[in-house]
Amino acid sequence: MKSFEPLFKQGDLATIAANFWPRNLDEARYPGLRELHRTEERVQVMAVRHEPAGPVRGELIVLHGLEGSHESGYMKSMAQAALERGLRVHRLNMRTCGGTEGLAPTLYHAGLTSDLKWIVGKLREEGRGPVFLAGYSLGGNVVLKLAGELGERAPELGIAGVVSVSTPLDLMACCLRMQEKRNFVYSSKFIDRLKARYRRRAAEFPEVFPLDGLDEVKSVLEFDDRFTSKAFGFGNAERYYATQSSQNFLEGIAVPGLLIHAADDPLIPVWVYEKANPEKNRNLRLLMTRHGGHVGVLARGGKRFWAEEIATDWILGNLPAS
Repeated sequence: MKSFEPLFKQGDLATIAANFWPRNLDEARYPGLRELHRTEERVQVMAVRHEPAGPVRGELIVLHGLEGSHESGYMKSMAQAALERGLRVHRLNMRTCGGTEGLAPTLYHAGLTSDLKWIVGKLREEGRGPVFLAGYSLGGNVVLKLAGELGERAPELGIAGVVSVSTPLDLMACCLRMQEKRNFVYSSKFIDRLKARYRRRAAEFPEVFPLDGLDEVKSVLEFDDRFTSKAFGFGNAERYYATQSSQNFLEGIAVPGLLIHAADDPLIPVWVYEKANPEKNRNLRLLMTRHGGHVGVLARGGKRFWAEEIATDWILGNLPAS
């Protein structure tokens, strides 16, 4: 694999720079087609599908992080790298994200795997494959959890491998880290967006989404304790995080997996990865860089988006023999 030469050697700087760095997806060459998937009776999710210029070598479903969407920069740079390598790409939105709030009377959560599983099954029915799953941050938790839930059934569905970038393997530990004073900029951004989304949900479905206590919420953990956990029947944030953290599902993953993480990620303590020790499962490889921040890993040189280059090269190396 290509060695990583960080553009920034400070985690916060790398994180913030990566958030604003231009990431181009050549939609003139790879136009996007919006597709709706009815995963439940009252639930639809939207994905943007892109075809490579030549023969299709495989399918890549990419899932975004907390309050992201198909328009998130890393979703575009991953799609570009994958399309250049002959993969058909599906930039998938979690429920109600990416301007799709009218498609489902629910929220989304960090362990909601049913929508992704449904789409994988649909691709299998259509004879498409092999299928690779890639998730960033919260999306990485969903991807790893689904692979672990499926276990030996994952290959039967056509899943050939999974990739995660900057994934909060331990949701409680990462939410507690986010609450630290040094992370106020990140925490305030996330909670403001979560509360705004919830208010929009409440305006449409007031009987389902009560607003009591919303104004007092100051952190993602508090939001999840008062609202997300109740909406999905977990009871409280502690049980929600305990049951939905992907660290609990790593041992069950039966397909190749690549976990990319930076030790200086300001939102995810490095000890989370040390404790989870993904490589106890011989199917998994942990690629830990010293620098890179959260969903950043910007490199010096011509190939700026190192994580996407590494991930797509790894996918090509794990394509089943034809």
